[in-house]
Amino acid sequence: METALKKRNTFSNSLGFVLAAAGSAVGLGNIWRFPYLAAKNGGGLFILIYIIFALTFGFTLLVSEVAIGRKTQESPLTAYKKINSKWGFLGIFSYVVPFIIYPYYCVIGGWVIKYMVTFITFQGKAAVDGGYFGGFITGSWQPILFTIIFAACCFVIVYKGVEKGIEKVSKILMPILAVLVIFISIYSIFLKNTDADGVTRTGLQGWAIYFKPDFEGLTFGGFLRICLDAVGQLFYSLSIAMGIMIAYGSYMKKDENLVKSVNKIEIFDTGIALLAGLMIIPAVFVFVGPEGLKNAGPGLIFKILPVVFDSMGGFGTFIGIIFFVTVFFAALTSAVSILEAITSSMMDKFGWSRKKATLVMAAAGFVVSVIVCLGYNVWAFSVTFATVKEGQILDILDYVSNNFLMPIIGILTCILIGWVAKPKYVIDEVTANGEKFGRKNVFIVMIKFVTPVLLLFLLLSSFGLF
Repeated sequence: METALKKRNTFSNSLGFVLAAAGSAVGLGNIWRFPYLAAKNGGGLFILIYIIFALTFGFTLLVSEVAIGRKTQESPLTAYKKINSKWGFLGIFSYVVPFIIYPYYCVIGGWVIKYMVTFITFQGKAAVDGGYFGGFITGSWQPILFTIIFAACCFVIVYKGVEKGIEKVSKILMPILAVLVIFISIYSIFLKNTDADGVTRTGLQGWAIYFKPDFEGLTFGGFLRICLDAVGQLFYSLSIAMGIMIAYGSYMKKDENLVKSVNKIEIFDTGIALLAGLMIIPAVFVFVGPEGLKNAGPGLIFKILPVVFDSMGGFGTFIGIIFFVTVFFAALTSAVSILEAITSSMMDKFGWSRKKATLVMAAAGFVVSVIVCLGYNVWAFSVTFATVKEGQILDILDYVSNNFLMPIIGILTCILIGWVAKPKYVIDEVTANGEKFGRKNVFIVMIKFVTPVLLLFLLLSSFGLF
């Protein structure tokens, strides 16, 4: 085993692992989905439920995947087969998901760079135009150009390896990202604006909307919906069922405290998500009004927020620059982890060198990225299915990976660890150096019973059945 550990790349220390894994977890979902869900689902009530699930549901799946990676010393494609020879198919699923996600994530990353450049060159006012975003993504060459730039950044980092690439960049970008998010969050609280009707709104009022629990009109069915939204957000936010945490876990040194590292990832990811809400909700409320809080996804970042920054006056350009640099860092660290998951899979499965695996996977991903870009112009079409309304190629890939495959992988992982290999498989790895597993009983109950049921409801809801 010692020889295998020396041969395999590792993070230099627990900080490197935590920041890299946190970089994967802190992505676009934290910024464009969490604030919307909090505003939609009773503010503080959603936040409280989210934290409870983070400590139980999120912890269970996160610690399982990291433990699988460190114990097997394999990437997602090959790790599951090493646990049980009959479960190799689950590794294939775990490889397919990041392979599907990576191309369209690069496209969205390109959108972020476009807006970052727009604000850096003091052209942010142009982004206020309602047709600016649509005009850009339906263009023939700009979306591809910015996708190339974003994909090239990902390629260089993964090409350089675990310690010199992923860990080194994460140690630089993640602290900067945290500082920028904190800065904008504090600034948003002190905002104030009077609209054309003479109504004055303040950042503190937006703060109250965000943190104050709202029970008005709450029904049992509504409460269940909030719980499901919290579970779904956590599931996607923590990069679970994407093979990433297995890959990163395989690079974790055996003498590191696994539970403490997972706890730090949870704290960092949840903290950034909470700050993202504090960064966005007060600003949108002050300058756009309550109706602006009904937006999630690209519409929030690329349509609503440019209006907010423009309404701030001259200082808004500066805030816009900081914001889009922050989003770029979040998107980049997440995309890097996704590319690493499929790259490491090729290295372990076929014995490829890192250089070859990175080149092949990055090239394959780029081809699909171009197809996604063309899906908004020359290959534009729309299709309605399940919960997706008028979807493009990007929407289809997102639905198949996030709403269908990922919940299935999560459910099957619970069955494998909870009932086939038994919870002891993970517990032994967590306590390998004599460490305490404080939430051991919670883990056992969650992995065997609660988590698979929650994921089943999540899967059913993606088909509009719940």
